Amino acid sequence: MNARAMQDVFETRRPQEMAREEWQVRCELAVAYRLFAHLGWHELIYNHLTVRVPGSEYFLINPFGLMYREITASKLVKIDLEGRKVEPSPWTVNPAGFIVHSAVHAARPDAHCVVHTHTTAGQVVSCQAGGLLPLSFNAMFYAGRVAYHDFEGITLDREECRRLAADLGDRNVMILRNHGLLVCGPSIGDAFAEHYMLQRACEVQVAAQATGVPLVLPRDEIAQRASAQYDSSARKGGQNTLLWDAMLRWAWDLDPGFVS
Repeated sequence: MNARAMQDVFETRRPQEMAREEWQVRCELAVAYRLFAHLGWHELIYNHLTVRVPGSEYFLINPFGLMYREITASKLVKIDLEGRKVEPSPWTVNPAGFIVHSAVHAARPDAHCVVHTHTTAGQVVSCQAGGLLPLSFNAMFYAGRVAYHDFEGITLDREECRRLAADLGDRNVMILRNHGLLVCGPSIGDAFAEHYMLQRACEVQVAAQATGVPLVLPRDEIAQRASAQYDSSARKGGQNTLLWDAMLRWAWDLDPGFVS
């Protein structure tokens, strides 16, 4: 099934009262949650993937208490920057969990999708003083492009979240020290691609360090060159779109129940 055919399927199941643009991102965000569950990037009922509703100042978030594999397009909850529901929903949300996301969304109008995870490899790298090292092919994509934020406790303090957003700046990838990973992007597909490549880089780093043998680090100019190449080919060259179209097809094959 190609991307256009997938959109046609989404359209046939769209609630009549809902705008096409909102239903499209609802379906895609539900796909992202299902894929994160399938790939093991979840923390049971915790952590969030959020996306801005097109043409509005509102956002979609997972209902608090549901597993990622249970998320469907219609179950996603629409909230404002304060984490308050703006439409009736039988589901509750975790306002504290949205604080980090709201800070990034507010500071970065271009960050339409924000992802935060506690993957094992991501947390391991977040605990290392050197952070992400330019060890592997995937890690090269992030040479000079990773932001860092020091751990200050559970992120419930809005003042800390403002500092977090300032530390992120104009970058799309952040390692939260002693905590986990945060990525953002102009679309759900872009954010998915960023997290996938960052997660792979963390996994390989942890595995390479576990061998206990000396590791090879390329020269900084080589890593920077690879980073620029990836930026040109994936983020700006259309590869992220091809990848996300493939992920939509994969999610459909796994379980088309997300479109409900």
